[in-house]
Amino acid sequence: MLKTFTGPALLTAAAPLLAAALLPASLAAQSAMAHFDASSKVFRLDAANTTYAFGINSRGELQQVYWGGRLGASDTPPTPTPRREWASFDSTYTNTPQEYGGWGAGLFNEPALKVTFADGNRDLVLHYQSHTETPSGLDVVLKDISRNVLVTLHYFIDEHTGILGRSATIENRESAPITIEQAAAATLVLPAGNYTLNYLTGRWAGEFTLNQEPIRHGARVLESRRGTTGHQANPWFAIQSAASDEDHGEVWFGALAWSGSWRTTIEQDQLDAVRVTSGYNPFDFGYVLHPNEKLETPVLYAGYSAHGLGGASRLLHAFELRNVLPRTQKTASSPTPRPRPVIYNSWEATEFHVSEAGQIALAEKAAALGIDRFVMDDGWFGQRKTDNAGLGDWYVNQEKFPHGLKPLIDRVHALGMDFGLWVEPEMVNPDSDLYRKHPDWVLNFPGRPRTEQRQQLVLNLARPDVRDYVLGFLDKLLNENDIAFLKWDYNRNWAEPGWDQLPAAEQKKVYVAFIQNLYSILAELRKRHPNVEIESCSGGGGRVDLGILRYTDEVWPSDNTDPFDRLTIQDGFTYAYTPQIMMAWVTDSPHWLNKRTTSLAYRMLSSMQGSLGIGANIDKWTPDDAALAKRLIAAYHEVQPTIVQGDLYRLISPRNGSEFSATQTVNAAKSQSVVFAFIHSTQEGRGFPLLKLKGLDPDAQYALTPIEGKAAADSPTTASGAFWMNHGLALHDDFRGDFQAAAFRLDRK
Repeated sequence: MLKTFTGPALLTAAAPLLAAALLPASLAAQSAMAHFDASSKVFRLDAANTTYAFGINSRGELQQVYWGGRLGASDTPPTPTPRREWASFDSTYTNTPQEYGGWGAGLFNEPALKVTFADGNRDLVLHYQSHTETPSGLDVVLKDISRNVLVTLHYFIDEHTGILGRSATIENRESAPITIEQAAAATLVLPAGNYTLNYLTGRWAGEFTLNQEPIRHGARVLESRRGTTGHQANPWFAIQSAASDEDHGEVWFGALAWSGSWRTTIEQDQLDAVRVTSGYNPFDFGYVLHPNEKLETPVLYAGYSAHGLGGASRLLHAFELRNVLPRTQKTASSPTPRPRPVIYNSWEATEFHVSEAGQIALAEKAAALGIDRFVMDDGWFGQRKTDNAGLGDWYVNQEKFPHGLKPLIDRVHALGMDFGLWVEPEMVNPDSDLYRKHPDWVLNFPGRPRTEQRQQLVLNLARPDVRDYVLGFLDKLLNENDIAFLKWDYNRNWAEPGWDQLPAAEQKKVYVAFIQNLYSILAELRKRHPNVEIESCSGGGGRVDLGILRYTDEVWPSDNTDPFDRLTIQDGFTYAYTPQIMMAWVTDSPHWLNKRTTSLAYRMLSSMQGSLGIGANIDKWTPDDAALAKRLIAAYHEVQPTIVQGDLYRLISPRNGSEFSATQTVNAAKSQSVVFAFIHSTQEGRGFPLLKLKGLDPDAQYALTPIEGKAAADSPTTASGAFWMNHGLALHDDFRGDFQAAAFRLDRK
């Protein structure tokens, strides 16, 4: 039952649309963990080891008062009190940590919301209006001091991790349109202090580089202006206290659930407080809101860890597994998705030169290795012989597959595997039947050039007719073929983001409508085909975020599959995302990107740290290669749940030129652990460092079993968790040289 508390005048807000779609399903069934103290006017949300508190100050603003480790039930958070101005050049509105500040009344730092009214007024001052307790948290309504603009702030908190979800619904109840020029999901505030900012950047084939730098006065902007998430920066951040490291100390972290252009601003003000504002990118943004219309912001997920960056990432992984990833494969007895099937992808073996006979031959070799899923990549449709033509024409190429896809799919099923297919639904080649028929369907400014990249243009998915076309052909493809998996690719960023169907003042809505329609297509496909799984791929990691992960089961972190490069890419990736979704392929050596030669065992173990796939040309493998891969795939199947859903510990980071790298995962029951160790290049006869393991039950006995490689000759085969954590795991003296790898499992006896 909902409890409603009103301020001076109650204005009921309708249920949020986008925010509701992003609300974790498991949270809806939770009992409320929110409390409002009417005497102090403080709201408090408690879950796991976290408390988040904010209140109504004497001016009527919402003011954050605490975010950190969980307070006692009888503890009273600070009273919300407007901060004084430091000098006449300051503003109390700037110094006061508002929960969701409108741009007005002397607000000089980053606003959460900026609007222009029809009469030219741009002053927006938001005060508390009312609030409602929800099953998972709170809805708090703010209203401008004189204009009929309402903002409903949505709060929900996860009982297992203490991760908070925040978003906003902006509603225009004026008699004329308003233009939203900036809209954030939330603003978060940390008290004055010395902090280090962690964030992820990169480029194609070099994604997910972890950056660490001191937070200084001024603003640090992380963003994408590309229409999509982008390889260059990822919408995740972590802020650690001065005494924090990988395993210890306080860390505040967040991830924006949005797959379009985004911006996160981290600023330290003149009084040393740190504010984080994250949401739609205001660059080239102008969303016209007509009377009685609403705009939903994305959700910002934010959490707190008292156990360093490693603790923060483990909380995020657990939250993503339980609350973000699609629930179609979850059951009441298993609230997390099943581990990903081990896949074979045909791209490196055949590229565009696919055929029924050639794919069947590859499928037979893949099945013999113990593969679960066979995926045919690009080249099966339209007049697709190179990347110059065919995108948009989603019919089966009759020359390559004269009897359609059914004979291939039937053979794959007979071999004990399910079947997957590559698609790139949002793109079109100018050399295609679709473009010749509908040249107006692409993002463009009439009369201006249409910039091609990879010989393709971007379909304007914001258009209802384009949205219907994409949903229609995908639905038809899945209805006519027994397909278990779509590898959904997206191989360029936007250019000329025009939408001339709308009036000129409203065309910038394309940044929101495109992504909303993308989500709606994915949601509808999952509804119509609940057993079909989908991968988000964008030339690698160009569209990896918690928005797309509400609708997709896995992602492709990078086109760079070099096993040594992948150690660093995967290290950065797992600070923000669970290994469950991290597809990691074993491909050919020497690698196509940097010509590095590595052993098959090294390549296999590098990929086995995530969700394993084989992408090599297995036609060229020797019998010894096939036997090794088959053995390691079987070993991986036995421990995969621990690897992809267990607690991850980074024992040795591959970053900063390290000679060594090591990871460990421990399952929730602490009954199994898996350890991976890698050598880049040992120097001067050095051996591998002693690995002091983590997360085990100190009183339990664990048996050590090599998956690949050997422990030191004098290592015990069984010892206590205390031994493995305090004494450590020693690797064999022979484990040295260039590009070596080893892996072990520990099982509680």
